[in-house]
Amino acid sequence: MSRKGGGRKTMGKRREHGVKPRGRKVFREETGTVQMTREGYAFVLVEGQDNDIYVKAAKTRHALDGDLVRVAVTREVESRANSRAGQTQASKRREGEIIEIIKRSGKQFVGIYHSVGKQAWVLMQSKSMPWDIQVDAAQSAEMGAQRGMKVAAVVDRWDRSDPNPVGHLVDVLGMPGENETEMHAILAEFNLPYRFEKKVEDAADGISEEITAEDLKGRRDFRDTLTFTIDPADAKDFDDALSFKKLQNGNYEVGVHIADVSHYVVPGSVIDREARERGTSVYLVDRTVPMLPEKLCNKLCSLRPNEDKLTYSMVCEMDPKGNVKNRWIGRTIINSDFRFDYEQAQSIIEAGGNSPLGSSPFGLTPPSETDGPPASVPRVARPSEGVPPASVEEAVLTLNRLAGILRNKRFKEGAVNFDRPEMKVDIDEKGRPVGVHQVVSKESNWLIEEFMLLANRTVAEYVATGGKLNGVALKSAKTFVYRIHDVPNEEKLEGLRKFAGNFGYKMDGELQGRGASMALNTLLQQAEGKPEQAAFEDIALRAMAKACYSTVNIGHYGLAFPFYTHFTSPIRRYPDLMVHRLLTIYLSGGKSQDQGYYEGECTHASEREQIAQDAERTSTKYKLVEFMQDKIGQEFDGRVSGVTDWGMYVEIEPTKVEGMVALRAIRSDFFEFDEEHYRLVGKRTRKVFRLGDKVRIRVKEANLEQRLLDYELVE
Repeated sequence: MSRKGGGRKTMGKRREHGVKPRGRKVFREETGTVQMTREGYAFVLVEGQDNDIYVKAAKTRHALDGDLVRVAVTREVESRANSRAGQTQASKRREGEIIEIIKRSGKQFVGIYHSVGKQAWVLMQSKSMPWDIQVDAAQSAEMGAQRGMKVAAVVDRWDRSDPNPVGHLVDVLGMPGENETEMHAILAEFNLPYRFEKKVEDAADGISEEITAEDLKGRRDFRDTLTFTIDPADAKDFDDALSFKKLQNGNYEVGVHIADVSHYVVPGSVIDREARERGTSVYLVDRTVPMLPEKLCNKLCSLRPNEDKLTYSMVCEMDPKGNVKNRWIGRTIINSDFRFDYEQAQSIIEAGGNSPLGSSPFGLTPPSETDGPPASVPRVARPSEGVPPASVEEAVLTLNRLAGILRNKRFKEGAVNFDRPEMKVDIDEKGRPVGVHQVVSKESNWLIEEFMLLANRTVAEYVATGGKLNGVALKSAKTFVYRIHDVPNEEKLEGLRKFAGNFGYKMDGELQGRGASMALNTLLQQAEGKPEQAAFEDIALRAMAKACYSTVNIGHYGLAFPFYTHFTSPIRRYPDLMVHRLLTIYLSGGKSQDQGYYEGECTHASEREQIAQDAERTSTKYKLVEFMQDKIGQEFDGRVSGVTDWGMYVEIEPTKVEGMVALRAIRSDFFEFDEEHYRLVGKRTRKVFRLGDKVRIRVKEANLEQRLLDYELVE
């Protein structure tokens, strides 16, 4: 059952202790993570280095995808690296061989279960696992595995005498092609859980819903202040709310209220350990895999209307010009008056106050108390349960105007404006894709975004500067969890400058510091709506550093904030929960916490975030390919979205679903990649394909297992 490399001679167990390449010059040794290919060769990614190390299949010494290894670099060659987005730069192509497996990844591999008598295997269809895994047939049968089922397995060993890696099943996922099976397979592929253990659910169910007088000690009461939430129409957990009050001096009191998860989740508890391990909620196309059990994220900590809720808040006084005059941070209690979705809030903004709320197109009325409010201390009396519609409209319109001021100021100070359209897959009740549409951000989205940004940077600035707030002076900066974003790669930006020049654009000025963001924004603004816009954004994003969590504050380049953190989503992000806990310590005069411990937690949280993003992208790719499966042979108009030396990418209209046209499949001519001008040129006809060119394609293949779409030109 060994299909690739099964009988190959290997170093066996000696690899675990390290070996030296024989008869070859070693330039240096590096430690990195294996990125395996289906063909058996690998790349070793070294942290902090742009260029990976290529390892031939015969030199991998049984290392598998995700393993931490030591690799000897045996060859370095000057080369010109290029990407599909046109990024070109001089680099050294490095080759090597793995000399030690430092740590196995322990990752799950998903494949098809097959058995013959007492022998069984998991047949791999993964792009990152070339070898089938031998498993115990008896143990697999006890788990309910049957031939043809999709399963998840972990490799236990791969000794010299084993033709294949040997492992065991960890889950039986179901029959291939079924939605539940495929979504669980994606979660298993990234080692993500798709259920809570009973002990975690039981612990959540045991949390009291009652809000006692003791719970209110030290909290500011905002239950008599106009408060509302704005979220997606299909949202179930509402972790942020806004409050609004006009002050006698003509200014406004604006409150950003965040679910007080730290009140319910005790450090070190079974719920806390599970939340920390997950790190974040995961959003697949058809489901949310929450960080917290349902009772917490959808009920206790969800800021549902007409219910008393415990919150952590940033409250500020703003003048009509958007200047923050005073700020306050602390624990509060609120009672939301209305729940808006983005479309409803947008309708108020677009009407501009000319359409009374009660007669607006969406017929908004105060929410019903379907589930009933939880037992709590009595609310402050109000004249009526509803809030006058005019007050709601005035609040939304005023907050939108203030948000616009904050947004414009942010971009003037050098924030990078990446506002790329997002394509969303529409699914039916069985999880089958039925359409693809573009999600467009509007003022209602920006309103919420700007006030969340304001809360996050206000909290970060308070701790980072050791300032005085609420009568508490920190005196000096203390250990904190920051959201940081480093400066972009200048060399890659130079590549973008040259690439944009091929299209007649100029990026004037220095490509360092804020000069780079100004040049980027100008370029993207000039290219807006044009075919090359997507390519410019793609290259610019590749030049950007990746945002992450750290206790060492270097600011957030993309947002142009010297201080920034994540405070506003503790229901779905564990770093926000850490921020709330640290704030509680510092606001009560506590000492600075252990930086080493929190730096480790930041690293873990950043890793979990990346895994979640990869899983989310994978589920979208899967559903897009599934959406195109019944369109094999159909023709579509499209535009060239990328070119490489092996083919061109085409986005079809109107869904923007991208596929690859392989150069070898173009019959009319032999096309070559003109790297300098980022185009494909026919050797005989001199026909040229550039970014944005309109083409007609036919859907050739939709490979669900590989999540790949192949198109062919209609010539």
